[in-house]
Amino acid sequence: MEGGSDKPKVEITSQSTKVTSGTDVQEKLILAARVFSDLLKPTYGPRGLDKMLYKTDGTTAVTNDGAKIVAELLVKHPAAKMMVSMAESQEEDCGDGVTTTMLLCGSLLIEANNLFRKGLHPLTLVDGYGLSLEVALSQIEKDISITDDEKIISVAKTSLRGKVAESNLTVFSSLIVDALKTVLKNRGEALAQHVSMFKIGTGGSQDSRLVKGVIIRSRVLLNNLPNNLKDSHVICLDGDIKIREMVRDTELKITNADDFDSFIGAERDRKEAIFRGISETGARVVLCSGEIDKDILHLMCDRGILAVEKLDSSELRNASEATSSRIIENPMEIEAGDLGFCGRASWTRKESSSEVEDVIRIDDCLSPSVVTIEVGGAGGTGTEEVIRGLHDSLRATSLALEDDLLPGAGATFSRIAHAVREVSESQGGR
Repeated sequence: MEGGSDKPKVEITSQSTKVTSGTDVQEKLILAARVFSDLLKPTYGPRGLDKMLYKTDGTTAVTNDGAKIVAELLVKHPAAKMMVSMAESQEEDCGDGVTTTMLLCGSLLIEANNLFRKGLHPLTLVDGYGLSLEVALSQIEKDISITDDEKIISVAKTSLRGKVAESNLTVFSSLIVDALKTVLKNRGEALAQHVSMFKIGTGGSQDSRLVKGVIIRSRVLLNNLPNNLKDSHVICLDGDIKIREMVRDTELKITNADDFDSFIGAERDRKEAIFRGISETGARVVLCSGEIDKDILHLMCDRGILAVEKLDSSELRNASEATSSRIIENPMEIEAGDLGFCGRASWTRKESSSEVEDVIRIDDCLSPSVVTIEVGGAGGTGTEEVIRGLHDSLRATSLALEDDLLPGAGATFSRIAHAVREVSESQGGR
């Protein structure tokens, strides 16, 4: 600074840049957060409406799910980014309640802004909100009740209300509870990721059902592969079912026909050995992540073994957990303890195209730790919204299976507000 001037020698920002400081910054940040939370206000409550989102890729989505709306917004403002982070945390922990959380935060910010204008210091406000949080948690502990089957069904229904899935509330709530209880019984815990979703593409939502197993989209290689297998053992292989390729390139010099026949015979014997390693286990369903040699495939087909190739890691893992089988790498080292079981294995041929593939069902497993909900409907935007609602309900209901419950319909919020108001009257100072 020189000559008493209040301007620095070097200006970091351009002349047109407007610099804001002090309480103006607080008000602008609060305003941005309020605008963001107000976006979700019309979707809340029994009279809430859906919002149509137009995405940058030209597609549209119609939803009233707070997490979906927040995820689709392009946010740049720092205060709004804070709201997005809060919404993501709520969705991660509970799977539902994003809209409620956003509206509650917006209301707290509105009240904070009013108190700032009255001269209250931000740290004093933070201390007051912290004390209110302690009172709220204490009141929650007093109001919890023990979970039972009737309350679990109520939780599932409540989390489905206000969504497209509400059109068949009784059907979907029963499916959700049955799915989670099945998983809980067989693996000791029940999370939303243990329940897969599959779109039937036909019928209506009332045609939805629970599959105690998995449904896989993959091309069935041969038309005469066995179908509708009952009470079958299952093998899950992580790798190819074929002769392993050599790491280095080699050349064979064959001088007569007998040597060539010997080479072909050795290759055939090796393929038959791989086939025997599978067939002698008694398994009738083989699922693998790699490729299946065509000669081995035909041998398995003749023996009445259903073989499916090129499954991704998640599909193979889900199939393993559903059938209680172990994922193995070498088809020559299969043991009896590696086999799983399914009550029914079937497949349905679909039209050949770049996207549509055959549907393979592994159903009626004895103790599945992964299950699937088949969702009826045309498979368009409406079905996608139903599945989104089911995911939210699965998360909320899975939490209710593990913990005690609180009263709904706003009763808990009213009790907390009353408790905070009572404690505030006994507090001294600002």
